Amino acid sequence: MSLTASDLGVVTASFLASGVELVEALTIVLAMGVARSWRAALWGTGAAVVVLTVITVALGTVVGTAVSRSALQLVVGTLLLIFGLQWLRKAILRSAGLKALHDEDATFAEEQVAAQAAGHELRYGLDWYAFVISFKGVFLEGLEVVFIVVTFGASAHSIPLAAGGAAAAGVIVLVVGAVIHRPLAAVPENTLKYVVGLLLSTFGVFWVVEGLGTFAPGGGSLGWPGGDLALPVLLATWLGASQLAIGTLRRTRPPVTA
Repeated sequence: MSLTASDLGVVTASFLASGVELVEALTIVLAMGVARSWRAALWGTGAAVVVLTVITVALGTVVGTAVSRSALQLVVGTLLLIFGLQWLRKAILRSAGLKALHDEDATFAEEQVAAQAAGHELRYGLDWYAFVISFKGVFLEGLEVVFIVVTFGASAHSIPLAAGGAAAAGVIVLVVGAVIHRPLAAVPENTLKYVVGLLLSTFGVFWVVEGLGTFAPGGGSLGWPGGDLALPVLLATWLGASQLAIGTLRRTRPPVTA
């Protein structure tokens, strides 16, 4: 089966967005494992993954069947545009030197200090602090992954593709983390967030316009000239606009360190 431009975008966005969020979750789990208890950290991680899987399946089933495709595209496109612009704004500010880059090593050190200072409490044979912090970290970071998988997958009728992209990112992050036992500080996180912001914004506009058909007689989705070929054009437009913003900010505002 050949993949369309829309399918490739769904897989790529799901993979990259999931990778960014899971790198941040991995930092928390590693800190709990090193400073407290690997057993509790891994149990917390596993429990969060189970809960997130259930939420993904439940939401995917409901979202995919409860509303028409055009209405779904309008709602999902709007949400993706909101999320995408937030990611894009942060990436632009960081690229322009107006916002500090995220430092996984610093986060790891902070989590370790907090873990070492916390009291020790055992529940069900587990270090409860390490379990709860690992669960919370993976669950909260994973919720955004669930959102992207469900919304992208449902709108494009490709939940398996979106889930596959997210799962592939998860496997890679976990394997690398298990091998090096250190935060993945070398990952170009701002670049990845920039790319994801571009993709979310692109698909957001694409699906919002298609979803406007829900207000037309018949309620069917509107079509773009050229179909999926409009996606590269929208992506190039967002890229050009964001690069213009970065260049302008670099010239007109002094850099800050926080």
